[in-house]
Amino acid sequence: MRQRRLLLRTHFPSKMATDKKQIRNSRYYVGEVKHLTRNGFGVYVYPNSFFRYEGEWSKGEKHGHGKLFMKDGSYYEGEFAHGEIEGNGSRFWAKTGVSYSGQFSGGELHGCGVMQKGNGERYEGEFSYGLRDGNGFLVDKDGQTYEGSFHQNKRHGEGQMHYRNGDQYEGGWLLDQRQGHGVMRFGDGSVYEGQWRNNLFNGQGTMIHCSGIIYEGVWTNGRPLGGASKIVIEGGDVLEVFQESPFCVEVQLQTEAGEKTTGENGRVLQISTAIRLCDLSPSTTPASLLKMMEDIKETPIPTPFGFQVVSYPLMERAFESQDSIGTAAPLAVAAVAAKSGSAQADSPLLPEGEWESGSGSDGRPLGGGTPSYLDGLFAGQEEDSTPPPANQRVEEGQAKFQDLLLAPPPHDFIPYQLMAELEKRNVKKPSNRAPTDRPGLSQDKNSESRSSMGSCFTSNIKKSSMNSRSVRPGEYVIMVKDVTNPPFQGQTLPPAFALLRVFPAKTKTKNSQTDKTKSK
Repeated sequence: MRQRRLLLRTHFPSKMATDKKQIRNSRYYVGEVKHLTRNGFGVYVYPNSFFRYEGEWSKGEKHGHGKLFMKDGSYYEGEFAHGEIEGNGSRFWAKTGVSYSGQFSGGELHGCGVMQKGNGERYEGEFSYGLRDGNGFLVDKDGQTYEGSFHQNKRHGEGQMHYRNGDQYEGGWLLDQRQGHGVMRFGDGSVYEGQWRNNLFNGQGTMIHCSGIIYEGVWTNGRPLGGASKIVIEGGDVLEVFQESPFCVEVQLQTEAGEKTTGENGRVLQISTAIRLCDLSPSTTPASLLKMMEDIKETPIPTPFGFQVVSYPLMERAFESQDSIGTAAPLAVAAVAAKSGSAQADSPLLPEGEWESGSGSDGRPLGGGTPSYLDGLFAGQEEDSTPPPANQRVEEGQAKFQDLLLAPPPHDFIPYQLMAELEKRNVKKPSNRAPTDRPGLSQDKNSESRSSMGSCFTSNIKKSSMNSRSVRPGEYVIMVKDVTNPPFQGQTLPPAFALLRVFPAKTKTKNSQTDKTKSK
């Protein structure tokens, strides 16, 4: 029988029918039929008038290629099979602006396809009944990309993620979180390789930080377990040295529990010295002394010892060659080393054997030469430009600063001027009326007076002239700071402090002779 084109329309039962009834009954089909069933191409409007289909029919069912329109502007165009959306097609959701092109099954996204969202998110890969499932490539709304395995719309399995800030991760995922073994390459150049859990470093892992720090060990909740939390200066809170003699400071990184950190290397530490500021009362202190305090441009540094300090120059000692005493070459090398701040005790400036460190009690070079830091270091330089010691990198939780010296004071060093002025004001001149005055008593009173003023220096006015290039005996402060840049995991360790007591050089000579006598 030849196919006929039919127009089936339901007439409204009465003019008084409500709008609701009209919508419910306003259905029709226009198209080809066979045996009084829709067959071939035709247009069908559903009873609720929300859906409208244009396409191929077979035995009364949508079958073949067609387009299903929705009243809100959404639509599907593609293949149908036995009345269902099945095969390849395109879907658009007007309300959300989402579009999809790919495979369908039972009316749902199933198979391979591409989904594009209105916010810029795009996914290309496998779907399972409407959800991302299998392998795929995702670009999220922020421009970040993920390529790998999905399960129930989440990153799950193995995959690579490129973050907006430049970080890159490759490894395991569990329900949208990094988990298992993975490698993170940070935008700043840092790299972590190891175990993850709940999106954080958890388990055994190694981080090579962009600052040079390397930590290898166990991590928990993104932090190294047993990592450094403080700097400790070995030898206690008080170090004792002799005037113009080199000394060594060893430091150790420790955990919060006080255990030595062994899995960390490369943290950069800086050592410096400071001098105590006198405690002056405005009500009893002369204006000239208060003016000196105001002239100190540097901000005072608080210490755990209950007083404030300002910086004092510290340097590394360089020695002359035995074969070149009296020549300018060794001094020039020492000056260059001091300028660069790169002199290392374990990395000599000259080839091995061309100079040696002194072994005498006064710390002077072998052969009787004078230390280069006094003879040639400041030649042609500004007096206040003493180069600091080189920074040290921690190895296995330890660092050592060797051959340190308190540098000669700058010519206008205000704290020294202040000390000298205090000493002058506290020393009483001998009276002509009392020829039998006891100097010792006067000195005791002066000492008590200095103590009340907060001075930590020994009284020696004749030897402490402001033109002197020697370090005054007394009490200084050693400070060791974490200057790693950028800070490891965004945190800098708190600085460590120790008192440095400097004794006159003659005290050392006596002690050395006593030690030699005891050794005999």
